[in-house]
Amino acid sequence: MSMTGGRSADRAKLEMRVKSRALRAELFHRATPETYVRAAAHFTGSVEIPAGGVVAGYLPIRDEFDPRPLLEALARRGAALSLPVIDGDTGRLIFREWRSGDPLRPAGNGTMGPESGKREVVPDVVITPLLAFDRKGGRLGYGGGYYDRTLRVLRAMGRCRQAIGLGFAGQRVPQAPMTRDDVRLDAIVTEDGVIWAQDAAIF
Repeated sequence: MSMTGGRSADRAKLEMRVKSRALRAELFHRATPETYVRAAAHFTGSVEIPAGGVVAGYLPIRDEFDPRPLLEALARRGAALSLPVIDGDTGRLIFREWRSGDPLRPAGNGTMGPESGKREVVPDVVITPLLAFDRKGGRLGYGGGYYDRTLRVLRAMGRCRQAIGLGFAGQRVPQAPMTRDDVRLDAIVTEDGVIWAQDAAIF
């Protein structure tokens, strides 16, 4: 299990974010609706969701991989959907139940999420956006640490059966820079298939 020292990891992350943002934008502009449908099919064909299980998705911003075809497929299969909202007090995410068509409100960092009156839930599966990933479940995010802090708490509670990244196959890198604050994903789903992480764990 490879980790990079504090300052060197931060520097490596900054450099990789610049490159990864540009690459993801290129992949986004080359994508077609079929790209997202294929990823949804790979996910539903490989990832087991418990009966009535709660799945935390996200609504895409900028050039993030679009999870909406997947969320629609999961809803048809009986999954209860939720979306994240940033909790400014804890620096973690809370998840509120959501159905397609529900009213939305700003949820932090340019994202949209359910209104405050929606019930808070604890997800069994968390789907995350990403800038880059590696085959061991390493994930490069935007630097806020929201998913890392949240997943660490959920797993300490014995919740969240799986944390799964969603992205373009071209976002894979040989090694994502990781520190002790980072949490590995259990799998990454792309338009090309599912990559089950090797040695997925919390540092």
